[in-house]
Amino acid sequence: MTDLVLHGYWRSGTSYRTRIALNVKGLEYQQAPVDLLSGEQHAAAYLALNPQGLVPVLEAGGRIFTQSSAIIEWLEERHPDPPLLPRDSDGRAIVRAMAMTVACDIHPLNNVRVLNALAGDLGADDKARRAWIGRWITDGFAALEQMIALHGGRYAFGDSFTLADCHLVPQVYSAERFAVPLEAYPALMAAAGHAREHPAVQAAHPDLAPGRP
Repeated sequence: MTDLVLHGYWRSGTSYRTRIALNVKGLEYQQAPVDLLSGEQHAAAYLALNPQGLVPVLEAGGRIFTQSSAIIEWLEERHPDPPLLPRDSDGRAIVRAMAMTVACDIHPLNNVRVLNALAGDLGADDKARRAWIGRWITDGFAALEQMIALHGGRYAFGDSFTLADCHLVPQVYSAERFAVPLEAYPALMAAAGHAREHPAVQAAHPDLAPGRP
């Protein structure tokens, strides 16, 4: 029995990126589905794990970790091989910048609670919400395209799978889900395509996650 338990939502980008990292590290873990659409994240039992009511949460031997990027960095420190960060400080900074472009500047503006707020507080219809999603994805992808064109190889950074790819693949999945045009990002899409071939990424796909309807 593994002591790692990942609480997440099957289609959540943050849960998806954490599953990828766990799989890359070759770690065994249990999955505990949290249904965001039915509001399970607001239940007292879940709020005891994460007072923010967000996914994912990683339980590890009695410790509780939140925020997917922080969880992945913890995994990198505890299980350094295979690495998700380059060995040199310059490379690590670039990879982190790529990852944070997704984690800080794209994904938070398009997650469930923001989309619900747009609908509930501002009366945005589905067309308006999709335009909102597309705006922030294309804004972030335009920057990532230049970074990947400059620093990428087979993957987003060079020829090794990194933290950047953990973040990129789920965001491309989301972009495709909402029919965001992606033709303007050939370097980004090439890197994402190669990353999707990685067995760890394939095993983390939302269609295989528990809790999928």
